[in-house]
Amino acid sequence: MTAPHVVVIGAGMGGLAAALDLLSSGARVTLLERQARPGGKMREVVVAGQPIDSGPTVMTMRWVFDDLFARAGLKFDEHVELNSSDLLARHSWLDGSRLDLFTDSGRSREAITEFAGAYEARAYDRFVAKSAKTFDTLDLSFMRAPRPNAMQLGRRVGLRGLPGLMAANPFVSLWKELSRIFSDPRLVQLFGRYSTYCGSSPFLAPSTLMLIAEAERRGVWLVGGGMQRVADALAAAVGEAGGEVRCEAEVAAIETRSGRISSVTLKDGEQIAADAVVFNGDSQALAEGLLGQGVTPGAKPRAEDGYTLSAITLSAVGRAEGFPLGYHTVFFGDDYVDEFEAVFSRGEICARPTVYICAQDRADHEAPESGTERLFCLINAPPKALPEDVVAGHVESLLDHLTRHGLTLAVDGDARVVTSPAEFGFRFPGSRGGLYGRPTHGPWGSFTRPGSATPVAGLFLAGGSVHPGAGIPMAAQSGRLAAAEAAKSLGLSG
Repeated sequence: MTAPHVVVIGAGMGGLAAALDLLSSGARVTLLERQARPGGKMREVVVAGQPIDSGPTVMTMRWVFDDLFARAGLKFDEHVELNSSDLLARHSWLDGSRLDLFTDSGRSREAITEFAGAYEARAYDRFVAKSAKTFDTLDLSFMRAPRPNAMQLGRRVGLRGLPGLMAANPFVSLWKELSRIFSDPRLVQLFGRYSTYCGSSPFLAPSTLMLIAEAERRGVWLVGGGMQRVADALAAAVGEAGGEVRCEAEVAAIETRSGRISSVTLKDGEQIAADAVVFNGDSQALAEGLLGQGVTPGAKPRAEDGYTLSAITLSAVGRAEGFPLGYHTVFFGDDYVDEFEAVFSRGEICARPTVYICAQDRADHEAPESGTERLFCLINAPPKALPEDVVAGHVESLLDHLTRHGLTLAVDGDARVVTSPAEFGFRFPGSRGGLYGRPTHGPWGSFTRPGSATPVAGLFLAGGSVHPGAGIPMAAQSGRLAAAEAAKSLGLSG
């Protein structure tokens, strides 16, 4: 008997994970990707002949990938070179103060004691305990489970887990909860930044997002050769397991017959029969009819405020002088409230936004001997197209802001690539340039993302715009959830 055929659209983390799990379940799989390489937002930009990670730059929660590969009879660390990093990030403020955070909370506590005193160090201990409890409460009940509503989540955590859930104060914003824990506004700003990992504002996101800090404390890994190797390894594993991976294969429509998935049509007119489809793209693309009218019921359309942060990024090769960059360095702006009000209320970028830099050649957090290095810089931006002159102006403001922190970047005009929200919107249809799906704003924000199953028979969703959310491990987990739902519907082992 011929195994059912599943077409996976989009070779980002969710699509790659779904494809591998479906093959492990016994399905035949064709994975289609419109770009020239797999990876999705895990992209590599070549500048002056050198590849630069220009999306995610480290791996957390690697156990998601360990489990994924193990189910396929493989070992993740035999396919990807992983090196643990002790330094999470170096942080800088315009008043000249600096703070390093580490995976070892004891070392972070010592650094905070020197930075802000013993009282704030004790506050950090409380934050660590609270974020760990939040992570443990929501790991199996929310992040690894099919999308629940609030009542279902309560049943999953059970009576023993309810105190942990309520202790996280989900009805309080992350910023407000951090302000209760820390007295030093710099620490509130630092830990509030974790909301941006899922494209949200710390002033609107629930305090449960403090679990992201715990995910980092449980391990951060640098990938030898760059993050693109993770996508390449997954694509290779799909191929080794008998799946077909086709890049530069853009899908024009997902076809239905009698309300059920029947095939996929490519831009060149080719039709591929399918018993099921996993769509690993922004779910808004379905709602807007970008994949055909037959699958518009597969996702509810978003409201105007239903888009996350976008970004302006600068991938460059140059010299960094005057400031001791780590692998990750964060240069904070001086008005965090306006930074997020500008994006989410006015559709603008403030004068001096926070700048994030990944210095990819500083795995040991030391400057390379050659003097020149690969740099990836990012500022948050509204999810909409911005005029080219406005984008160019913000890049120059970015560089000027860094000089205020004591860092001078010498970058030749030919050794840089700028990516704007408009390009992100083009690369990820339906997103308007928002990089994380729907924002996690308000106590119910985490429940607004669609789940894996849809009202369209045979159509399943994966990726950062669906449950459990954005980020490498979460997107991969969404693919695993979609694969399980698809396998179940096709009578496979799941």
